[in-house]
Amino acid sequence: MPAAAALEVHSLAATRGDATLFRDLAFGVGAGEALTVRGPNGCGKTTLLRILAGLTEPAAGEVRWRGERMHVGDPRLRAAIAFNGHLAGLKDELTVEENLAAWTALDGDGADAGARSRALAGAGLARRAGLPARALSQGQRRRIGLARLALSRRRLWLLDEPLTALDTEATTLLADLLRRHLDAGGTVVAASHLPLPLPPEHGGELDLAALREPARSHASAA
Repeated sequence: MPAAAALEVHSLAATRGDATLFRDLAFGVGAGEALTVRGPNGCGKTTLLRILAGLTEPAAGEVRWRGERMHVGDPRLRAAIAFNGHLAGLKDELTVEENLAAWTALDGDGADAGARSRALAGAGLARRAGLPARALSQGQRRRIGLARLALSRRRLWLLDEPLTALDTEATTLLADLLRRHLDAGGTVVAASHLPLPLPPEHGGELDLAALREPARSHASAA
């Protein structure tokens, strides 16, 4: 546990039905650091991110942000977090620009039309800003999430499979966004099957598979 961890997890446990996904989980991630959460499908990566975001109650343990214990729905935690989920989370009937505007309004980052336009251009979506989201490829849909991160002022980024559907150009953009966020003292926790595009000195990895327990059997003895 780093002495000056911005995000701390103590004795955390999560369950699904009668299966324990993980337990006794403890780690800290400091300002300017990133943690990649690894493990096979179903091991609890997304559940962990949802607990960190204050969206899901843990079975045991606690999450602390800047030394203060956080709870489900805690407004202090919500004000600190940018959460990009595994799914793009777009409204297909809205345009690219309208989706980004809705996101930034919810995030409270105060991005005006000019800032949104520049972010979309940086994400390679300038010519598609007026298209409905349903007209985009999966990779283009993910690029709207990159534009959102480019505008984010949140200190803690929680990213679920951020490399999904990204081509080489978009991966380079993600790497630049992560580097700038960390250089500014931000914190990142990402669930990913692939290594984050960052130098190793920026953080470490957590393998949830090592903490997973099998479900208890309900079969009765003969």
